Amino acid sequence: MNGHRTVALIVAAGRGERSGSALPKQFATVAGRPMVAHSHAALAGHPAIDHVLVVTGADQVEALEAALGPVPHVAGGATRRLSVLAGLEAIAATGGADRVLIHDAARPFLNADVIDRLLSALDAAPGAVPVLSVPDTVARAVGYALGEVVPREELVRVQTPQAFAFSAILAAHRGWAAEIEPTDDAQLLRAAGGKVVPVMGDIMLEKVTYPGDFAAAEVRAAARFRVRSATGYDVHRLEAGEELWLGGIRIPHDRGLSGHSDADVGLHALTDALLGTIGAGDIGTHFPPSDPQWKGAASDRFLVHAADLIRAKGGIIDFVDLTLICEAPKIGPHREAIRTRIADLLVLSEEQVSIKATTTERLGFTGRAEGIAAQAIATVRIPEVG
Repeated sequence: MNGHRTVALIVAAGRGERSGSALPKQFATVAGRPMVAHSHAALAGHPAIDHVLVVTGADQVEALEAALGPVPHVAGGATRRLSVLAGLEAIAATGGADRVLIHDAARPFLNADVIDRLLSALDAAPGAVPVLSVPDTVARAVGYALGEVVPREELVRVQTPQAFAFSAILAAHRGWAAEIEPTDDAQLLRAAGGKVVPVMGDIMLEKVTYPGDFAAAEVRAAARFRVRSATGYDVHRLEAGEELWLGGIRIPHDRGLSGHSDADVGLHALTDALLGTIGAGDIGTHFPPSDPQWKGAASDRFLVHAADLIRAKGGIIDFVDLTLICEAPKIGPHREAIRTRIADLLVLSEEQVSIKATTTERLGFTGRAEGIAAQAIATVRIPEVG
């Protein structure tokens, strides 16, 4: 799969009238996150995917940014087909691609194995789709009477993402002239004479459409994820002439923390806690103090990196708790600003972030105001392997 430029296109422009949600369903919460965030994390974290583009409604950009932060996006059209075409044209206008995966945001639980199977199948055909067999007896319904049985061996349920040679699916979309609206993109490629091959799908990719589907999705998510917690701890010395950064904000003080980066002891502890949940070492493993590129670096980069590693594994950050230990400065006046900043960095609600402060009753190095310590704990959900 090396040597190909691969772009993932997430279709998240629908209104979701059938979902019963006050929000368009792609932005409704499933398993602790907006639905679109699950598949975006899976696609953005896959090593074979170079770029992810989201198609959303022209009036849904604010909701998209609330769900994902600032991500590449384009406005969709009046139908799903026109939304996909808008995304494909945007890709073509910015250099094109060799391969594209087109995915519906309403199928949140996407794993890397499905992506691997789809991309491998493109070596033999210009299109590939994930499918599931149909275990039930299938028959035609004629009015109120049951008609003939349809051989289920010939039937499959088609899912997304669907993978295509980019030039082939773009031409198929541009050439579509039928009045009926296709329900997926493979229909367009087949109508244009292109071959589409099936690969094994995943029951986790069930589409969320109706109110009851949200409950079913929560059940699937609960079975898929395992809860992990890990702690982090860090200490830095207070010195004159340094800026004081705590929890991602600058705090006025007569001294600041000394370290190779900006020495934000709170974000360092949180970073280690997050890395610990996926067994990814500690902050020094990823950002060695011996590396000059991290001299004076903002520690928010370290925290976002740890969060990205978790999301690349399909993980969900549920809650973080940070305790700052110092005699001075007083943390109370800055508590809410720190909470807001960490929530923004981790793309969490403020209710998922706890900030506390304490002293050591003038005992030890923090009690003597020689430095500041921080301890943190993070709770995440990680997809079960196997």
